[in-house]
Amino acid sequence: MIKAAFKYQGQKISGFALRGHAGSGIYGEDIVCAAVSALSINTVNSLQQLTNAHLEIQQDEANGGYLDVTVAEIDQDAVQLLLASLRLGLLDIAATYKKYLKVS
Repeated sequence: MIKAAFKYQGQKISGFALRGHAGSGIYGEDIVCAAVSALSINTVNSLQQLTNAHLEIQQDEANGGYLDVTVAEIDQDAVQLLLASLRLGLLDIAATYKKYLKVS
């Protein structure tokens, strides 16, 4: 199961962490893993290229799947929009694939 957790400072999203593997299919054909990966990687790329936010990124795919992203400039509207969009997308996936993704 992938566990996604969003970090907050007050009412603003300050980052997210993803841990684990979905296990909904064989390696290379796991649609839940692919969807979560696409959304999270696109969010990181968008934050880096479309905002002037500084990101602290920690990742470790080899030991169980791990991505942790913290954003310093949480007051930017674009940062909040991108992080809220990621949250919405993950919640939509979790609603259909409850056994494979949990969002908190």
